[in-house]
Amino acid sequence: MSGDGLDYQALIAAPGFCLGVRCDDDEVQRIVFLLPSPEVAPKNALAAETVRQLTAYLGDAEFVFGLPLRPSGTFFQRRVWQQIAAIPTHQTRAYGEIAKALHNAPRAVGQACGANPFPVIVPCHRVLAAGGGLGGFARQNGGFLLDVKRWLLAHEGC
Repeated sequence: MSGDGLDYQALIAAPGFCLGVRCDDDEVQRIVFLLPSPEVAPKNALAAETVRQLTAYLGDAEFVFGLPLRPSGTFFQRRVWQQIAAIPTHQTRAYGEIAKALHNAPRAVGQACGANPFPVIVPCHRVLAAGGGLGGFARQNGGFLLDVKRWLLAHEGC
């Protein structure tokens, strides 16, 4: 994770973190959580639209994204991400609930969540551990990224 903006077509400041946008002219390739750093102006039209939509979400949790996302991941990961994308704003699901719907194990769902290339857009922060615990986030079990998850859940009123 680089915070210098060189690896990203845009950097967006958010409360306590930054979002790095990787895209070409046609598709968003990845969104990355970064430590706070100065914003970097969009380098192409899709980066500008991605910044517009992410900024709209940061101001209003009800915002609905409409970005061209580069197909990625395994068949199973895509199924998990589809389940996550269907979780309504202001609601959460447990890893186990998603695993049951997909006839798989909660750990596999957690691994797919950690591999999500489009956090915020595909809201993996809405997936919690059994009993409502935070669980992990973006393959981390503590620190900065769990603070991001807490902020996103509070922003959405979960």
